[in-house]
Amino acid sequence: MGGRRVVVSAPVVLSVAIVAAQVVALVLPETRSAIFGLSLLTADGLGVVYSLRAARHRARVTWRLAAAGRALSLVTTISFAVDAAVGSIAVWWVGVVAGLGMFGCLAASVLSISVRRMEGRQRWAFAAETYAVFNGAFMLVWYFALHPTLHGGPNANWTMAVGYPLGNLLLGVAVCAVLLRGGVTRLGDPVTTLLGGVLFYAIADTLHASVGARGEHAPTSATVVVSLSLASLVMTVAAMRADAAGSAGSPPRPAPVQAPSWSAYLPFVSIAAGNTLMFGGTLRGTEFDLWGGLVLAQTGIIAALLVRQVISLRDSRELAVTDTLTGLANLAGLRAGLDRAAHRREGVAMLVVDLDDFKPVNDRYGHDTGNRVLIEVSRALRAHIRSADIAARVGGDEFVVVLTGVEDRSEATGVASRILAALTAAPVRVGADSIPVRASIGVAFMGPDEDSQELQHRADLAMYEAKRSGKHLVKLYEPSMVDRRARDGVLAELLGDALHAGELQVVYQPLVDLSDGRPVGVEALVRWHHRDLGPVSPMEFIPVAERTGMITTLGLWVLEEACRQVRAWQLRRPGCRIYASVNISPRQLQEPTLVGDVLAVLSRTGLPATDLVLEITESAIVDEHAAVPALADLRAHGVRIAIDDFGTGYSSLQYLTRLPVDVLKIDRSFVSQLDSTPEGAAVAEAVIRLGQVLGLRTIAEGIETPAQAAELQLLGCGHGQGYLFARPMPAADLDDMMGTAPIRG
Repeated sequence: MGGRRVVVSAPVVLSVAIVAAQVVALVLPETRSAIFGLSLLTADGLGVVYSLRAARHRARVTWRLAAAGRALSLVTTISFAVDAAVGSIAVWWVGVVAGLGMFGCLAASVLSISVRRMEGRQRWAFAAETYAVFNGAFMLVWYFALHPTLHGGPNANWTMAVGYPLGNLLLGVAVCAVLLRGGVTRLGDPVTTLLGGVLFYAIADTLHASVGARGEHAPTSATVVVSLSLASLVMTVAAMRADAAGSAGSPPRPAPVQAPSWSAYLPFVSIAAGNTLMFGGTLRGTEFDLWGGLVLAQTGIIAALLVRQVISLRDSRELAVTDTLTGLANLAGLRAGLDRAAHRREGVAMLVVDLDDFKPVNDRYGHDTGNRVLIEVSRALRAHIRSADIAARVGGDEFVVVLTGVEDRSEATGVASRILAALTAAPVRVGADSIPVRASIGVAFMGPDEDSQELQHRADLAMYEAKRSGKHLVKLYEPSMVDRRARDGVLAELLGDALHAGELQVVYQPLVDLSDGRPVGVEALVRWHHRDLGPVSPMEFIPVAERTGMITTLGLWVLEEACRQVRAWQLRRPGCRIYASVNISPRQLQEPTLVGDVLAVLSRTGLPATDLVLEITESAIVDEHAAVPALADLRAHGVRIAIDDFGTGYSSLQYLTRLPVDVLKIDRSFVSQLDSTPEGAAVAEAVIRLGQVLGLRTIAEGIETPAQAAELQLLGCGHGQGYLFARPMPAADLDDMMGTAPIRG
């Protein structure tokens, strides 16, 4: 019958061995000196080995310094043992100097725990605070211990008598500084064990010094033997645990906890304690050298506090001009930087970067995810500008980049294009979802007599034009953009009344079977003829409707008109089985009522769900997590889904694997190249073949010549639309075409 195998770890074995040795030392006093030496040699030797091994994984500086400190401790122990045996003053000095070096290395190892998490001025501030606290503690040690020791008569070991207490003081201050700076994340962490071991060692070595001061033989003192041996053991166990955790691939340590607010007052406590000692010394008529030591330490505290105050002032100034979330400049910082750049007049360009469809991401995934997106954008901006340039966050999802020393326009637009590409290449992952990051960028250049406000206004206009032109674009400012924005404002006001005034009309373009020209469906398009402005291009009013939210009402109206008209054609001509193809905007896809609205329209008009195709563009999938279930639900009811302008988006193949799609519409830009370039034919053929492999129907857009129609049919494309067959026209003009006869252009 097999038993369960028990695995005993190295730290447990070492701990049991050294603790057992201390028990023997307590029971047999004559063995204490030997056990003390062997315990220290064993713990320090293994401490060096395991600290170096731990340094291979993480916190490399911390564990390398710890290894150096343990090695110097090993040298100290051996040197004092040799001196005790042969009486060599040279060997004794080696031990003393090694011991002083040990204190420095261990203190540096401890301080590195906090320092490695800091940057720039934070490190100087931490150093100043630690130095102030050290001087405050030194004043106490100087007043009560060091000065009496130095004036207590001849002392051949004055280097140890002064240096070792200061070393222990340094260790204690270092541990306290790290603890108060939030360097400990959890008690079970190996670094926490190291801190405990170092503090234990400082206390134990202080006991060692006090025993020696009383004239006792330290290596035979039970207190010294047990405390120093166990302190060395704790530090070694810390290194063993760190090595084991790194070898097991443990996850990175979480961010340090916030330092307690009262820790900021410790330097001031130090100066208060020092003043108290100096006041007491004055009343007692203190000797000049005692007073001098206190003054020097107090001067060190004041100097450290001055450094800390200067750093705090600079931090406060930076905080006033810095966005706390992203670390970029805020609006105040942008204005200050812009004024400096404008004063130099060295070719200044501004990029206004506005995220596309950021609100749905915030609404769907929450503000934490939204903040992650903003932070990723800020990183992309930093990665593509120089140190002399400025990147700022000036609104919820709006950023500004100021480029200086720009020689030509292509340099600025090139930076903008690279920023867009970087955002596209790094979607934000939330669980199984991938959130694309898109932006519209406007670029403007500062003229010779223009100020920063005018520059930002023109960059805003260019960004607005990028939004207006379809989003996820870079637009360079042009004077005509001022008129277009003003016109868009007018259109936004007029569009609200256009539907009720009967100014909007649905027109239809036939979709035909390329083999015989027979109509198989119609694409519904909306047109606007204003009584005063005349015809308004869809390229103008559709983006306006999208931005203002009117596209939802407008889109449902077009859908209902198209379904009603197609159903009327079906009833009028029993042999006519055409379908309606209607565009769905990005804003409509975000509506939670989309499925219910579409099904309600089908119910009211009587059009079978199988005779409705909803067209979406690749860029319309802003919130994939919400859009895909909605489209899948509609498809389950029989509605077909088409991807419009296929091949023009940045992630076509990615979406094809996840979207519930039935139809691919080949963009007109590829069709137009069929007659002129072999590349155009190759792209069209690739899309058609892809559709065949995936079992999707392909429809070619923008067919204008018989040669294009013939080439597409030869490539395997079944259906198409374009001016070759018919232009978009009112339903009345299409009545005669909606039969079974072919349409010939």
